[in-house]
Amino acid sequence: MAQETTKTGCCPPVTEQRRALKASPLKIQGALRVEDAVSIPGGSALVGTNRPVIRDDGEDPLRKAKVKPFRMATTTVTNAQFLAFVEATGYVTEAERIGWSFVFWSQLPDGVGPKQAVPGAEWWRREDGANWRDINGPGTQKDAWLPDHPVVQVSWNDAQAYAAWVGGRLPTEIEWEHAARGGLGEVMFPWGDQEPDDADFMPCNIWQGQFPKSNTGADGYLATAPARSFEPNGYGLYNVVGNVWEWTSEPFRIKSLKKHVRQRLAGMKGYKLSKGGSYLCHRSYCYRYRVAARSGTSPDSATTHHGFRIVWPDED
Repeated sequence: MAQETTKTGCCPPVTEQRRALKASPLKIQGALRVEDAVSIPGGSALVGTNRPVIRDDGEDPLRKAKVKPFRMATTTVTNAQFLAFVEATGYVTEAERIGWSFVFWSQLPDGVGPKQAVPGAEWWRREDGANWRDINGPGTQKDAWLPDHPVVQVSWNDAQAYAAWVGGRLPTEIEWEHAARGGLGEVMFPWGDQEPDDADFMPCNIWQGQFPKSNTGADGYLATAPARSFEPNGYGLYNVVGNVWEWTSEPFRIKSLKKHVRQRLAGMKGYKLSKGGSYLCHRSYCYRYRVAARSGTSPDSATTHHGFRIVWPDED
């Protein structure tokens, strides 16, 4: 019998939770190019699973769909690549315009004092001035600029703007899953079916320990890892699961006859689909670092564990 999991602790706070909490540039060259992507073959693609874990997220059933060949960036967009976009266009992210964003409780800088917590997910805190430049609040990146790490604190709308600038787009769910499987077919993870653990097999950047209180960092990282780290999958893609959630181009939809699922979706109108899980995922709580796992997020939401990856048409 499939494990039934409904907890959502590692996932982004929702728009309603944001509403409930009322209350000098670094010069690095380099922009993402289509030449930095790898070709993903077209044909018959698999999406979903017949081994669902979080049934109410719409993970099942396993099905086939046709997909055209495309190119996908080997990594999520990095801080350096996003900086090139901002310097070229003057773009201002939604978190910067709003003036605050969500930060995980243990990543808040020392000495900042108590912060307003998200009801029902108290590990998320409102932090004024948190944005892609200072992901945990003002001044937090001053001495810790990480150009090769994924850009975070970017909304779906921010990702769309960046994608248009580089002449690409966000992937569909079918494209994302087809690419994430790396040519292995019906597997749970990009490397196969072997389950990561907290000690001996750590092929991706997820949580080790007891969420949300204790992360041992056994995989080498307490927060994001460099975008190009761990072993790539069969198509040469890095960190497809774990590290940061990845926006897709699609709305978050679930086909379900369950009343509680329909009620949940009624409050998620306009939400966008995210894939891949993040460094805050753990099997005991947010088991969403599986290929078929899914999450819905409001398009204006930004957090410290959400990024994106670009695709282009394959014109070869």
